[in-house]
Amino acid sequence: MAFALALHGGAGTIPRGTDEAPYRDALRSALAAGQAVLEGGGSALDAVVAAVVWLEDCPLFNAGHGAVFASDERHELDAAVMEGRSLLAGGVTCVRTIRNPILAALEVMRDGRSVILAADGAERMARERGLAMVDPSYFSTPHRLAQLYAVQAIAAGRAVVDHDAAAAIEGSDRSGTVGAVACDRHGSLAAATSTGGLTNKLPGRVSDSSIVGAGVYANDATCAVSTTGTGEMFIRGCVAHDVHARMAYRALDVERAAGDSIHESLQPIGGRGGLVAVDARGRIAMPFNSTGMYRAWVREGEAPRVAVFDVAM
Repeated sequence: MAFALALHGGAGTIPRGTDEAPYRDALRSALAAGQAVLEGGGSALDAVVAAVVWLEDCPLFNAGHGAVFASDERHELDAAVMEGRSLLAGGVTCVRTIRNPILAALEVMRDGRSVILAADGAERMARERGLAMVDPSYFSTPHRLAQLYAVQAIAAGRAVVDHDAAAAIEGSDRSGTVGAVACDRHGSLAAATSTGGLTNKLPGRVSDSSIVGAGVYANDATCAVSTTGTGEMFIRGCVAHDVHARMAYRALDVERAAGDSIHESLQPIGGRGGLVAVDARGRIAMPFNSTGMYRAWVREGEAPRVAVFDVAM
């Protein structure tokens, strides 16, 4: 079978006419990291983790280095990963010192005693497994702190998605939650999602990105899904699992199932955002109901593609 890989760097209101080149270049590099794994015969799981690690290390996106601030001027990061063959999954939430939360999520999955670990428990496991740990200041960037202050000035106690926070500051970066899905040469699927959450969020808030069925889902019988957007609505709509359910129980293809989930399950309850999905035949879907969504994808034998709005570039 031919492999396929798709990733996203967040959905939201991205002004047309701004310089998108740095984001496109970053998405291409993250895609190349995952593609190299698949070209070498590696698994879908290893490919999505490699892609998300690259995005977590890039300050342009709201995950890892460059994550947004909670209302207490600290960072709390979430991530999850799921393998479609075994239906094993792992997630971490509210972590502050793990350099790459997606690697911690992978360790939770491999350990198998839990599906999600929070805060100190997740960080303890990460240290025991030898993952890179950092001072919380590693995640901070000046413009993220400026975003927090701008949002607090105009939105009081309300938390906002990253793109809306960026819009509060003229010229500020637009970026968001990151994720990847893949189908390897064996037809196995995997998905991974990582985020810094919402600007000005309540400390202790758990995002959809760490929840199986909301922000991440993979099942070899149907699809792998990673979502981005207004997390509470993705949780309430069980959007990632909803795509799987539409394929499993209504026999829809991945494109129809993904699109219907955004427009019929997410949008009616006020949700905004999008997702990337792939099925076991390598077919990719990337629907969104926001102005744009950073995304990149590749199928074996085809040229990699990157898009922000509706036109691939």
